[in-house]
Amino acid sequence: MDGVSRAAPRATRCGAGADTARALPPETPLAMPVQPLGRVPRTPSPGPRTLGLFLRRAFVIGGTAALTVLAAHEMYLVLDVGGVTLLEYLVLCLFVLLFAWIGFAFTNAVLGLASLLRRADGYLGIATEGPLPALNAHHALLLPIYNEDPGRVLAGLEATIESLDATGAGAQFDVFILSDTTDPDVWVAEEAGFLALRAQWGRASGLFYRRRPRNTGRKAGNIAEWVTRFGGAYESFLILDADSVMTGGCIVRLAAAIEANPRAGLIQTLPVIVGGRTLFARLQQFAGRLYGPLIAHGLASWSGPESNYWGHNAMIRTRAFAEGAGLPELRGPKPFGGHILSHDFIEAALMRRRGWGMHMVPWLEGSYEEGPPTLTDLAVRDRRWCQGNLQHIAVLPARGLHPVSRLHLLTGIGSYLTAPLWLVMLLAGLATALQARFVPPDYFPSGFSLFPAWPAQDPVRAVQVFIGTMAVLLLPKLFAYAALLATRSDRRGFGGGALALAGLLMETLISGLLAPVTMFTQSMAVVGILAGRDGGWQPQRRDDDRIDTGSVVRFFLPHTLAGWLLGAAALSISLPLFLWMTPVVIGLALAIPLVLWTGGTRASLAALFRTPEEREPPPVLRRAQELRRAGTLAAPSEAVARLAAAPELLAFHCAQLTDGERPRGDYAPERLIATAKIADAESLDAALAVLTPREKAAALGDFHALDALLALARGRAGREMAAP
Repeated sequence: MDGVSRAAPRATRCGAGADTARALPPETPLAMPVQPLGRVPRTPSPGPRTLGLFLRRAFVIGGTAALTVLAAHEMYLVLDVGGVTLLEYLVLCLFVLLFAWIGFAFTNAVLGLASLLRRADGYLGIATEGPLPALNAHHALLLPIYNEDPGRVLAGLEATIESLDATGAGAQFDVFILSDTTDPDVWVAEEAGFLALRAQWGRASGLFYRRRPRNTGRKAGNIAEWVTRFGGAYESFLILDADSVMTGGCIVRLAAAIEANPRAGLIQTLPVIVGGRTLFARLQQFAGRLYGPLIAHGLASWSGPESNYWGHNAMIRTRAFAEGAGLPELRGPKPFGGHILSHDFIEAALMRRRGWGMHMVPWLEGSYEEGPPTLTDLAVRDRRWCQGNLQHIAVLPARGLHPVSRLHLLTGIGSYLTAPLWLVMLLAGLATALQARFVPPDYFPSGFSLFPAWPAQDPVRAVQVFIGTMAVLLLPKLFAYAALLATRSDRRGFGGGALALAGLLMETLISGLLAPVTMFTQSMAVVGILAGRDGGWQPQRRDDDRIDTGSVVRFFLPHTLAGWLLGAAALSISLPLFLWMTPVVIGLALAIPLVLWTGGTRASLAALFRTPEEREPPPVLRRAQELRRAGTLAAPSEAVARLAAAPELLAFHCAQLTDGERPRGDYAPERLIATAKIADAESLDAALAVLTPREKAAALGDFHALDALLALARGRAGREMAAP
């Protein structure tokens, strides 16, 4: 340690004496107690209940129940030919559960169509047109980041705050970049990008950067720490995701609605997916833009003040979040115990339990995000969401939750549990067909019977049930298309009704082939979680610059083998059964080429999936793309050399560390090991060669270790200058 600390005098180390603007505002603490899952006091309703809201909820729930009962009866008649076997009862039970799932989506879509045709506007006083309302309170924009490309992320943030400043209300907002980054090179690149952004912004204050040395609680913990340290100074805050871009007008209208509605705790927009270049990303973008408003309008229509929260692009009242959204740690080991990964649904349910209204305004334009470029990237993100949503099972019985909040939690859980249920039903159906073909009839069944009993199904009625099920599944797509035709601006944005219909049909075909692949992937994720495997928290890949063929083959090889085995089993039973199962078999058997094909740009199909935001990009999206292409904000490079070459950056970096010295009792292994390795190193290259990323990050967060690295960097620079 002494050898490290004597590397250079303090005046010439860690940027001492350089001019550093304050990185954070004065702290204004706000208590955020952890919420119990047991009994809580009864809280007031966030607003009056209307007959219309009651009727819409009755339609969704009652309509789902009626459709499910009808479908269950028809399916029973399909199976009840010569009696229902235990295997057929299993198929019937699975069918009822899964039909209820798609029936719920159908009734939600019916309400969504009615809302879209009505063109709802003015809810919570939010108008989509006209002059922007004035703001009286102070608000914040929060950008939590975790090992993202700083230049890419900060370009979107810069475009957003430029749009916000253009409204004239920019002075009412402070912007916080809240980093949980663990990669040391990305960490320093974030700081460099922040300094560049602050210089370009031109405001003397209002833009802040904070990195947590330990990312306790992940994103939810990051936000909670901000609330407890700085939240008392702000009426509300808006969380941006790493790929979020929003217009200033949208942000101002959300903030004004929070000010005007004292019981509104959260107002959620509908983020529109943009920026897709691969075929898969364009499919997601097209589907989200065409069907997303229908789904979101339906949810908003029957949810009312008990709507849901999707984790970003929503305005949240700070006091409501502090009072109600303190997340408890779940009991038991991972993957079910510990910090809640999918925290947004839980935060909304807990805030509503405290009497705050959760609202959704899907008609408010100006909210954008990006989607994953390939099915592989979606699977990585889905694995984390799957684990987080299954954790909700432990929260579902919590006392005091509103019934609609519980319904939201159930839909989140069901979005992943339905995948293995579909797979089990598929296998059970295969076994039922096998039973009907090879099990001999029972000529002497127990009890009186004029005919022998044998396992069989009614093929004509089975076709009718299949057609009815597919109608319930696919009609929402036609509802969305009908709503598109009813709006001239949307119709033009999609290139006309005929082109939109062609895109709808092609999207349905390709998505139908990918659906079995997604089903199998999610089933594997559920099985892995039930087996106790923790998926962790991996940073997302947002660019489509490359696709690793080897990783695709390794990841989707089980899907391919399952498809070929399933096809062989069906063909061994009968050719009609094989033809019946062809869509599932083809999707699985060709999983690898499908993923590789959809992971490319496929310019020949691009015209079918162009969305309004692509044909006529809003100014804020054009600006974000310009900034990303310009690359004016810093890209990651080796952190120590970068700090040594930039005094202002080094001074800012050192200003973020703890009071100039490490706190007493800090014996983190990474820091101690890093210190020892640096002391033994004869050069910077030697030190960097033996430091792990975690050790290097710990060294960059410790004054003594950082000073030693800087001394090694100066030694290398001196040798380079002395070289002929």
